Amino acid sequence: MLVGAGHAHLKALSLYRKAALYGARVTLVSPVSRMLYSAMLPGVIAGHYRRAEAEIDIAALCEAAYAEYVAGEVSGIDLDQRRVRLADRSELPYDYLSLNVGSTVNRSLPGAEHALPVKPFESFIDRLGEAKRIAIAGAGAAGVEIGMALRWRGAAVTVYSASSSMPAPLAKRAVRAMRRLGVDFRPGMAADGIEQGPLVHAGSSRQEFDQVLLATGARALPWVRETGLQCDREGYVAVGPTLQSVSHPEVFAVGDCAAIDGVPKSGVYAVRQGETLARTFANLLRAEPPAEFDTGPRALLLMSCGARRAIAHWGGWSAEGGWAWRWKDAIDRRWLRALN
Repeated sequence: MLVGAGHAHLKALSLYRKAALYGARVTLVSPVSRMLYSAMLPGVIAGHYRRAEAEIDIAALCEAAYAEYVAGEVSGIDLDQRRVRLADRSELPYDYLSLNVGSTVNRSLPGAEHALPVKPFESFIDRLGEAKRIAIAGAGAAGVEIGMALRWRGAAVTVYSASSSMPAPLAKRAVRAMRRLGVDFRPGMAADGIEQGPLVHAGSSRQEFDQVLLATGARALPWVRETGLQCDREGYVAVGPTLQSVSHPEVFAVGDCAAIDGVPKSGVYAVRQGETLARTFANLLRAEPPAEFDTGPRALLLMSCGARRAIAHWGGWSAEGGWAWRWKDAIDRRWLRALN
């Protein structure tokens, strides 16, 4: 049972499409049958891609990978009975379970109900509209990319940030890129609250916008902690070298919902976890031990900058230009071709 259509599960399914997992019934549960690829979301907002160009047909991928697709939203897990509970109160049994459900946006900011969270991406893009004055609470990679994309398409954008969660060389380049585009970036000035209007409070400042977006960092899904799986302090599933839950070895967790020592939450690492997961399930069918996850080489990070430009960051090195956007575009399109 695969719960969630994140990078890791998509990679595993793409491998099963090439070499079917004979002897097992594979089921994937996801609330959407077509998913917007997160790395191409800023490009869709900026107008570089049509939405259809950036979507993954999950149902079709499942069919090609000899897996069953179940449309549904998971609300809990009965670990003793090995059953997944869906929001419609139906239940699905499993022998082995893998969670790739990602995370949600931190909504602890007072008045967050007056803002539009950037996750889930499908509902975000549906509700974004054509607002002309937009505030973004949070200046992580998602907030910065979305802010520059919105500015490129003509909106007046203000980004509030207490501090950057990005590596220093990348953050420095991102700030320069925002300034060049005309994004009103306010470092050290966090949004303290939002009122109906919407009106953003930041210290003694009060400013009204047409729309406020929440990009205030990730938070673990509450139902994950409530399952009884051992989690870290932030609520992410604690897993070992084989990606198995440290408390329930029949459960695996990958991607953003997993807490893996020394491994950043990144799509690149999640794809590598999907390769490990695919080998593991094949091993289990042969009564062999699960495969161990190898993080592999340091991941390359590519950040789009509104226009057809991008920042490339690897270790302590970073650079920016149109060539980086073309590089990112080629990687993103290749990933979609592998899935669609």
